[in-house]
Amino acid sequence: MNRFDQFLEGFQDQAYALLRIVAGFLFIWHGSQKLFNFPLDFPYPLSPLIYSAAFIELIGGVLVMIGFFTRPVAFLCSGTMAFAYWWAHGMNGFFPIVNHGEISALYCFIFLFVATKGAGIWSIDSVVKR
Repeated sequence: MNRFDQFLEGFQDQAYALLRIVAGFLFIWHGSQKLFNFPLDFPYPLSPLIYSAAFIELIGGVLVMIGFFTRPVAFLCSGTMAFAYWWAHGMNGFFPIVNHGEISALYCFIFLFVATKGAGIWSIDSVVKR
């Protein structure tokens, strides 16, 4: 193992916490856009299905970001993004670059990883666990 590998080895927990926090923070804005047209107007008609996804994105994003009920919430967010990929993007072509589903696919697997790993450091779950 070289020095660079040894250096990075010591920051796995912090990097994971940052991944969870940033993914949750970015996810919030997808729900905010749908529910409040902020920071950009949502360009599609809203249906009950889209409203449901928006609440999951907004509230789930906050909970994942702060690390509260992280595993079940991240699993719900992952499933929501899997559904969004196939319902909104997958019917427009197989390849994500063609169907514009890269973001949904990435969120799906990031949240699945968070659901399996848990909140980690810098989270309410870690404080409650102690």
